[in-house]
Amino acid sequence: MVPLSFREISERLKQTELPEIDLVIGIGSGGIVPASVVAFHLNAELRVMVLNYRDEKNNPRYNEPKVLEKPGGDLQGKRILLVDDVSVSGKTMQTALLQLKGLNVKTLAMKGKADFVLFPEIKDCVNWPWKP
Repeated sequence: MVPLSFREISERLKQTELPEIDLVIGIGSGGIVPASVVAFHLNAELRVMVLNYRDEKNNPRYNEPKVLEKPGGDLQGKRILLVDDVSVSGKTMQTALLQLKGLNVKTLAMKGKADFVLFPEIKDCVNWPWKP
């Protein structure tokens, strides 16, 4: 398991050229803390979209990710960055993107598949600093 610190995540964010963003949407639950860090870094508004796909042991709970809560408010005209901690299969990110269809959305994952990936070199599981 690869350990990562908040400092390492912050440094990687500083090195990554991200587009101008008005709103960060974190995919809950795993993407809430990373989205909070990214929103703070970008000085952007933060909202959460809650999806559920995997259980605590990372096994799929359903055939497809389920949207449990959509982000509130008017999203029209906003430049949105959709953030999750890990996007391996991309299923959760794709389900979230469908909810935001027609909007100006880019994606970011700490590792895995997205428009912006902070740690593309990490292939193993990560010991995130916000997890016990």
